[in-house]
Amino acid sequence: MANVAVYNMEGKEVGNIDLNDDLFGVKINEHLVHLAVVQHLANCRQGTQKAKTRSEVSGGGKKPWRQKGTGHARQGSTRSPQWTHGGVVFAPVPREYSFKMNKKEKRIALKSALTSRVKENKFIVLDELKLDEIKTKKFVEVLDALKVNKAMVILDTNDKNVILSARNVPNVITAQINTVNTYDIMKYSTVIVTKAAVTKLEEVYA
Repeated sequence: MANVAVYNMEGKEVGNIDLNDDLFGVKINEHLVHLAVVQHLANCRQGTQKAKTRSEVSGGGKKPWRQKGTGHARQGSTRSPQWTHGGVVFAPVPREYSFKMNKKEKRIALKSALTSRVKENKFIVLDELKLDEIKTKKFVEVLDALKVNKAMVILDTNDKNVILSARNVPNVITAQINTVNTYDIMKYSTVIVTKAAVTKLEEVYA
């Protein structure tokens, strides 16, 4: 069972916490982590790109010149791909890029991502994260105290003061228990989580 330090908002160590091996100590499955990241990015794609093929561009109904005897290469239409204003050969069309992963695969990928952050000492537990007001400067001071500049902050509640204070900080994202995903864990080099959030994560995902 992994044991990590617990810090306060001033960056001082105030205790320790044991992490559940069912969530933070699993065997890392790199393939499923990669698959979860690819799926997340694919699901974000709109797939609305479109270009016209030779059958869709306007004009070109008449053969530009006769087949033989002109000295030109034979042409059947002025809207062939090699002509200016012609159609695109393999034109992109609207399509759906998303694909599915089953729940078991998603859960293993998430556990693997969290385990990797714990093993890399990039998993920081705070005793609490509370701000009296919406103040970006105060949130940045907490990050500076923890010596972190790129982080995913996992909260146990919808704390608007923290969420809005972190919103304008570059390379920082906040998440609640039900919005934690493998992609964000792998994208942000450090995971910052409150003690209460650790308990909820273990209840939901372990």
